[in-house]
Amino acid sequence: MVFRSHMAQALDEARAAAARGEVPVGALIVAPDGTVVAAAGNRTRELNDPTAHAEILALRAACAAAGSERLPDHDLYVTLEPCAMCAAALAAARIGRIYYGAADPKSGGVAHGAQVFTHPQTHHTPEIYDGIAADEAERLLKAFFAERRGGCGQNFDVGP
Repeated sequence: MVFRSHMAQALDEARAAAARGEVPVGALIVAPDGTVVAAAGNRTRELNDPTAHAEILALRAACAAAGSERLPDHDLYVTLEPCAMCAAALAAARIGRIYYGAADPKSGGVAHGAQVFTHPQTHHTPEIYDGIAADEAERLLKAFFAERRGGCGQNFDVGP
């Protein structure tokens, strides 16, 4: 099977989130046959729900479509490093691979912060691939925060 990145569609979801006034993070879940089974962007403000991160929304939709709480061999594409909450949920779902764009040194839970998948308590450790379309994901985030902070988007630190 030939690898095909789905990050362009995740970036589209992030742009749609930004257009709704949400932090521009997009995610999608891909089945083993390469079919996109769920796509979402952040909706925490719209839904008044602090758990409505793009990853969680996509995970809920994919599990509903599969009729299972587990998604072995499925891939997650997300524009920003998942936070600890999302990483724990992805471990619980037994997601196979995580592809993410921008690193999140402040709130990440994969390579930064809690590093959920390195804990002995984690039930599952997916394969992780970082830096996929990171530059574009970083630009979206920095532009979003710059607009809200009067041109000072440097408060969002992403990347190494």
